[in-house]
Amino acid sequence: MAATTAQPMGSLPSGLGICTTAPDIFYLPELVFGGLVWILVASTHVDPPNPLGWVMFVSVFCFVVTFLWMIIFAAGGHKSSSGWAAADFAYHGLAAFFYLSAGVDLAYITFLKKFSGPFKSYQIDIAAVVFCFIATLLYFIHTILSSFRWKNF
Repeated sequence: MAATTAQPMGSLPSGLGICTTAPDIFYLPELVFGGLVWILVASTHVDPPNPLGWVMFVSVFCFVVTFLWMIIFAAGGHKSSSGWAAADFAYHGLAAFFYLSAGVDLAYITFLKKFSGPFKSYQIDIAAVVFCFIATLLYFIHTILSSFRWKNF
């Protein structure tokens, strides 16, 4: 028989429960793919600075806030408050929107740099675009599942 990850309505996971319940199981993949975007964009020449600065801001901001959010949930700092369920939904929705905008900017800049600059930088930028859209998808799924949890709180 399969193990269930269902929680009683009106509660948020804490401790290792965040590693076994949806949507909280997405914290680690969000950190991994967001960190990869950060590392890959930072490893190339950030030119032009304005759109790529936005990509760097989004990846660093979301990495730090998601890490802090995960620590708060793991430590049980939310005390199963409905406000935290709403804030979880709002933050992940904002992060999904930020990553979507950063992914579009990064894809556009990468497309423009296709024939200029070293091919290795182009390949790194392509990888960053792919990981940025994967992070967008993860944050979006987390938002949808958080909205279900918030609705049932």
